[in-house]
Amino acid sequence: MAEAGTRRRARGGGGAARRAERTSVVVETARFIERNIPNFEVLNEEALQVIEHNAETVLEEIGVNFVNNPAALERWREAGADIDGERVRIPRGLARELCKTAPSQFTQHARNPAKNVEIGGRNLVLAPVYGPPFVRDLEGGRRYATMEDFRKFVKLGQMSKWLHHSGGTVCEPTDIPVNKRHLDMIHAHMTLSDKPFMGSVTEPSRAQDSVEMCEILFGKEFVQDNTVMVSLININSPLTFDDVMMGALEVYAANNQAAIISPFIVGGAMSPVTVAGTLTQVLAEVLAGVAYSQLIRKGAPVIMGAFVTSIDMNSGAPTFGTPEAAHVTYGAGQLARRLGLPFRSAGSFCGSKLPDAQAAYETANTLNMGLQAGVNFMLHACGWLEGGLVSSFEKFVMDADQLGALHHFAKGVSMDDNGQAMDALREVGPGGHFLGCAHTQANFKTAFWRSEMLDYKPFETWSEEGARDTATLAAARVQKLIDTYVQPQMDPAIAEALAGYVANKKASMSDSFL
Repeated sequence: MAEAGTRRRARGGGGAARRAERTSVVVETARFIERNIPNFEVLNEEALQVIEHNAETVLEEIGVNFVNNPAALERWREAGADIDGERVRIPRGLARELCKTAPSQFTQHARNPAKNVEIGGRNLVLAPVYGPPFVRDLEGGRRYATMEDFRKFVKLGQMSKWLHHSGGTVCEPTDIPVNKRHLDMIHAHMTLSDKPFMGSVTEPSRAQDSVEMCEILFGKEFVQDNTVMVSLININSPLTFDDVMMGALEVYAANNQAAIISPFIVGGAMSPVTVAGTLTQVLAEVLAGVAYSQLIRKGAPVIMGAFVTSIDMNSGAPTFGTPEAAHVTYGAGQLARRLGLPFRSAGSFCGSKLPDAQAAYETANTLNMGLQAGVNFMLHACGWLEGGLVSSFEKFVMDADQLGALHHFAKGVSMDDNGQAMDALREVGPGGHFLGCAHTQANFKTAFWRSEMLDYKPFETWSEEGARDTATLAAARVQKLIDTYVQPQMDPAIAEALAGYVANKKASMSDSFL
């Protein structure tokens, strides 16, 4: 009897342990995607050669403007370019030659080394929405973003399994002075997440602040020897490199930090209406921007970017998820691979005002297109709404959930013994079913991707639970993730030093909202 009682207590203890395991918070981040599927290519060899030739012609005959930046003009002059005022004409082949020192792949280090990412090659790193001044949720509707909203998005990113990167300006906190908000944003990424993050680019001194904060977090020598930030450097298309973005690029390149050199293209407004014409402009701008980064520091890590939308010729509004944007993105991916550069493009783009069917259609088009285009760094992978004006909490978790489907699709088709499943076919035979066979029992937990948010219940159950639509389910998931958020631990001395840096920097300047 005593032995039986002991056995019962042991079983009860095991059940309690299993229940505790099921209810405990596990913060899991999937490894960055390593594609085992082919890239989709829309351009043949002849078309690629024509576009490359035309891009070199643009640089040589038309040139690009480097505005308000005498030092950049002098660097180009010394490199062999022709300078006419602020116009830089680059001899055929010079920019391409300079680009050769940029690495084809690099590691971005996170403060948690298990979450380091490899950018380039066959890899895809997913980062959240960037830049919107507004936020939206079911409870409060559309409103200007605050720092508290920003911190909430960073927490959601930390808790999102399929998101590899904390991102940068996940929303623009308008309640903090313009000249100080970058400090709070970088600090939030560093302390509320242990995933990789992006630096500030809104003014060169803010880029320098980002570097100095990284030196506190990682160590000064480590920062100079390793890449710990990726930052977005937009080209003022067409063919214009402004002093603010180039100043930030100069800071990051000089400190061995990565920059996305990204034309900002709205086809028909900021580039020609044709795919080939747009690709020619994109390549010319990227060649000039990447080459300039290498004039600052040979070997500085850079990513070829292509932010591409088309335009509604009736309203003038940008459109997303369109075939033409897909053609440009696929073609840009081919050009990036020929240059030997990592590629940034695509995202959860949509023009919808709400996280509705339009948002889902357009987002699905751009996410899947980005995976198949060979994108290596996907900014705006979750949360984008209203043409990039709004960061949506519900859409953030909707998109982040769907990123799991990208992970599983990218695995390709397994053809090992387990993948061939011949033992299952032999066991079941004609007329049976596979639910109980040994192969299914061994594989069912990992065989299929399963949404953690969408509803697959029978109608009756769905109705009894309130007949919730997708946005309502998403709002519940946002709350669940926030309620279970776990802040990653940080060395108290580093935390104190970061807080002190931010406080001292803020105290050193007056507030400015311009």
